[in-house]
Amino acid sequence: MTDTFKHNTSLYGALSQLNSPDEIRRFLVDLCTPAELRALSERWHVACLLDETDMSYRDISAQTGVSTTTIGRVARFLKDEPHQGYRIVLDRIKDH
Repeated sequence: MTDTFKHNTSLYGALSQLNSPDEIRRFLVDLCTPAELRALSERWHVACLLDETDMSYRDISAQTGVSTTTIGRVARFLKDEPHQGYRIVLDRIKDH
């Protein structure tokens, strides 16, 4: 097992211990730089827009300021990649 794998697994375990949006916010504010947190928030916003609308990448970029390259990456992970992390959360939100 590599050190990176161990560190990642430790981080996933830490995240799983958080019980509320406020706890998650507090942890992420401590963990991330403002730029990293902004990038995460932008990617999540893009994932929501891609899932909920039929907006073009250019329209999403114009609305959010996120590059079309990042939008394309989010779209690829949303639709094509096997991890399906975005999909898990988007579907759970829809069910509530």
